[in-house]
Amino acid sequence: MNRAHTLLFLLYGFFLQCGARKNVLFIIVDDLRPDLGCFRGADFPTHDDPPPHTPHMDALAGSSLLVRRAYVQQAVCSPSRTSFLTGYILLITHFRSAGGNFTTLPQYFRNHGRRSIGIGKIFHQGIKDPLSWSEPDIYPGSSNWDRQNASWQFVPDNLLHANPLIDYKIAQSATKKLGEFATGGKYAHTPFFLAVGFIRPHLPFVSPASFGDLYPLNTLKLPSNNKAPVGMPEVAWFKSNEIRTQYEDIHRSSFTGEINNTIPNNIALDLRRAYYSAVSWVDSQVGVVLDELNRLGLADSTVISLVGDHGWQLGEHGIWGKSTNFELATHAPMMLKIPGLTDSGLSTRRIVEFVDLFPTLVEAVGLPKVSICPENSAHVSTCTEGESFMPLVHNTSADWKHVAFSQYQRHQHRTNIMGYSLRTERYRYTEWPEFSYQTFKPDWTKLHGVELYDHTVDPDENHNRADDTAYATLRANLSWRLHAGWRHASPSLHQAGPALVG
Repeated sequence: MNRAHTLLFLLYGFFLQCGARKNVLFIIVDDLRPDLGCFRGADFPTHDDPPPHTPHMDALAGSSLLVRRAYVQQAVCSPSRTSFLTGYILLITHFRSAGGNFTTLPQYFRNHGRRSIGIGKIFHQGIKDPLSWSEPDIYPGSSNWDRQNASWQFVPDNLLHANPLIDYKIAQSATKKLGEFATGGKYAHTPFFLAVGFIRPHLPFVSPASFGDLYPLNTLKLPSNNKAPVGMPEVAWFKSNEIRTQYEDIHRSSFTGEINNTIPNNIALDLRRAYYSAVSWVDSQVGVVLDELNRLGLADSTVISLVGDHGWQLGEHGIWGKSTNFELATHAPMMLKIPGLTDSGLSTRRIVEFVDLFPTLVEAVGLPKVSICPENSAHVSTCTEGESFMPLVHNTSADWKHVAFSQYQRHQHRTNIMGYSLRTERYRYTEWPEFSYQTFKPDWTKLHGVELYDHTVDPDENHNRADDTAYATLRANLSWRLHAGWRHASPSLHQAGPALVG
C-alpha cells in the first residue's frame, strides 16, 4: 500500500468513527447484463452489442469501484436475490420457511440502528419479509403497460404523463423517501438503508418511444454466435421458456426453443433493440434517484451499491433469457461507491461473487463484521458464505478470490440434475451431476455432461473443450476445485489444494 492509499485508509477510519458513511443506497436492476458504457472492453457482453447510452450508471461507475467480473450464484431472479440478500448460496425462494434462520442484509442494517426501507422489486416479486424492513416495503402500483401478447413495446411519450411506467413510479417513491432523511424531513439525521429495485429490463421490454430512438434498427446486429456451443451437452441447454411461453408474439413465431432453433431474425432485432432501450430507460430513472440524493445533501454520507441480479442472453447460442451457467447469464454489473475512497473511480478485474456484497457493505459502513459461516450454520443467525471485497477498494489488484461458483438445476428424463459451474480468470468449467433434494447434495459419480470453455481463445464460449486431450490435466484440476467448493477458494480460510491453473 503506497502513501496515498495509506492516507486514504486512515481518513476512512476517521470518517467511520465520526459516522460520516452512515447510509446505504442499494440499487438493484432486474435482468441487467453488463450492457453499460463503463463495461466497454474485454468485459462487455459481446462485440455484437451497440455502444450503450447509460450516462447515469456510467457516471456512478466513475466515482465507484467498478467490479468488472462479478458473478451471481444462480442466474435467475429469486435464488440470486436470496443469495446476495442473505450472504448464503441458496436455491430456495421462501427462505424463512424452507432454509433456516437467516439475517438478511437490510435486516442486519435495521438491527444496527438504520431505518431499513425497500422500494420496488428487492426480494422476488410477491415475497414479503417484514423482519427486513422498518416499515412495509413499497411497491408503487402495477406494471400498467405490460401486455401478455407482446414481449416488447415502445410507449408514446405523451401517453406516459397520465399513466407512467412502473420504474418512473419506483424512482419517484425513492426520491420522496430520501426527502424524509434530509434536513427538515421527519427522519432527518436518522441513518438509513434504502433498497431500490427497478423492474426493467426484465421482460416485457417496455420503455418510452423516445428511448427506442437511441438505437436505430439499421445500426443493430444479430448475435454472431446464434448456435449452441460445439460439443455442448444437452443438459446445458435452456429452452427459453419465459419468452417462448408467456408472450403471444413469440409463441406465434417459428421459435420452438429446441437446440439450434432460434427466434426469426426480424423479431430478434426488434427484441435486442427493445432490451437496450429498456436499459437506457432504467438508467434515466437511476439518474433521477442519484440526482435527488445529491440535491438533498446526502451523497457524502451515503455508500451506494448498484447491481444487476444476473445477466441475460439476447439470442447468443440461440438462447433468450437467463437460467443457464453460461457467461452471459452469470456475469452481471456491480459497482460500489464509498465517499472519500472511490471518488476518482476505481476498476478491478479480480473475480467477485454476489454473496460478497453483504459483508462488503457492512464493512464499508463500519458496522460489526460478519463472520464466515461454519460447516454447520443451522443455528447461526448471522454469517456469510461470501467475503468482504474491501481489500480491492484499497488495492484493485490485491490477491483475492481466483474463482466464482454458480449453479443451475435441470430435470431431465425424470432425473434431478444440478449444473455446478466454476469461473476462473481464464476458464469456465461446469459439471452436471445427479442431485438429491432430500440431502441437497450432488452425486459426482453420475454426470450428465461436462463443459470447459477457454476464454483466452473462445471468449463467447462457442467450443466445449472438456473432451480435448490437450486440456485433460487442466480438466482434472478444475474438477477438484469444483468439488472442493467455495471454502477451499476462500481468501480467509486459505485451505490447501493443487495449484490453480488459469
